[in-house]
Amino acid sequence: MEVALESGAEDVISDDDGAIEVITSVADFETVKNALEAAGLTPDVAEVTMRAENPIELAGDEAARMQKLLDAIEDLDDVQEVYHNAELDTE
Repeated sequence: MEVALESGAEDVISDDDGAIEVITSVADFETVKNALEAAGLTPDVAEVTMRAENPIELAGDEAARMQKLLDAIEDLDDVQEVYHNAELDTE
């Protein structure tokens, strides 16, 4: 965490499964990635992606409908990536 923040990361998030997510601006991505690798921390995934600033929690029927919509959009041939701000609780 210290290496990431000192090299320009905006935030470091620890997930329940032990994974660590480093949030940084696009401009600082390579600098932070290189600093982590220099410290001996090799990422499983290192990519620039879109991240919602204001997630919306959906549950029950709303979550199911949203998941159905996302599945339909992802099945389109011309679609490469789908970004959204929904946190789906389909349980």
